[in-house]
Amino acid sequence: MPDTDKYCIKVESSPQFIPEQSDPEAHRYLFAYTITIVNVGDVAAQLVSRHWIITDANNEVQEVRGLGVVGKQPLLKPGESFQYTSGSSLTTPVGTMKGTYQMVAEDGTHFEAEIPEFVLAMPRTLH
Repeated sequence: MPDTDKYCIKVESSPQFIPEQSDPEAHRYLFAYTITIVNVGDVAAQLVSRHWIITDANNEVQEVRGLGVVGKQPLLKPGESFQYTSGSSLTTPVGTMKGTYQMVAEDGTHFEAEIPEFVLAMPRTLH
């Protein structure tokens, strides 16, 4: 098990509903999310791949796996950050996203960075 202080990536999210690209009558709700990834560990690490678990209000789950993020595999030295914006479409006005980034440290150690769960919600749908 990798040393958690040495291999530590912090992930923050900021989701936003995109009304102009959504069509509630057709059950299409589009969300953008901005992710900030910060290497708070002691060793440089590269984001190699991602695994997302996207759940809508009907408990329908989509899993998305792929290399990198937005076509990049950023290498983050200790203290460095990387930010990107992407999107997701749901068939319900509310859902959640969570997942992991698969990382490789400069010393060859493989580890995962947790993406804490965040809520995707059309305005005025949650109390």
